[in-house]
Amino acid sequence: MIWGIPVDRILVADDDGHIREVVRFALTQGGFEVVEARDGREACERLDAGGIDLVVLDILMPEADGLEVCRRIRRTSEVPIIFLSSKDDELDRVLGLELGADDYLSKPFSPRELLARVRAVLRRLRAPPAAVAEALRRGPLAMDIGRHRCTWDGREVVLTVTEFALLLALLGAPGKVFSRYDLVDQAWGRGHAITDRTIDSHVRRIRQKLAAVGADPIETVHGIGYRLREELGT
Repeated sequence: MIWGIPVDRILVADDDGHIREVVRFALTQGGFEVVEARDGREACERLDAGGIDLVVLDILMPEADGLEVCRRIRRTSEVPIIFLSSKDDELDRVLGLELGADDYLSKPFSPRELLARVRAVLRRLRAPPAAVAEALRRGPLAMDIGRHRCTWDGREVVLTVTEFALLLALLGAPGKVFSRYDLVDQAWGRGHAITDRTIDSHVRRIRQKLAAVGADPIETVHGIGYRLREELGT
């Protein structure tokens, strides 16, 4: 809280003290409150204490690596997660996305870019733009934007911030084929360098969650992208 005004609290978990210092400076300059953790065990303790709005999480840490911390978080929480990873850790980055991370940055990274990513993820979590309806429905699929709630035939489907934004884009135009570039614009905003594999990982996780409630509403249009099945109903 700054001058009595609540601010978002960001947990920064990295075993490199210099990285934590750079990230802390960038985020505090951006108006955020920063909580630090030096390893995976300490990160889990900070999260258990509550009050964390977003996690910036290094993959390679002692005690418990970032992937294990992500697994633990996703068992009980959908708090947004941004991974930090080395450029040669593509497999770990993809696995992190499969586990439910919302975004990632490769080291070395620009503090300004990190700040932009943090703001973008939190913006997706907040109230929808005025041009977007508060709730959308197509057949058994319904999304309540204000409550960040998705249901299929009344059964709740718990989605991360990024998963929610991607499915919302598809639900907004059933039958329309969205390229991966279109989906990047919808979920991250223009100008973000998000790979095709990142989009595919998020869509695969959305499909897994929908399949758990007996749903299969997303179609792959090979060579182009994805669309929501028109035959879901109105």
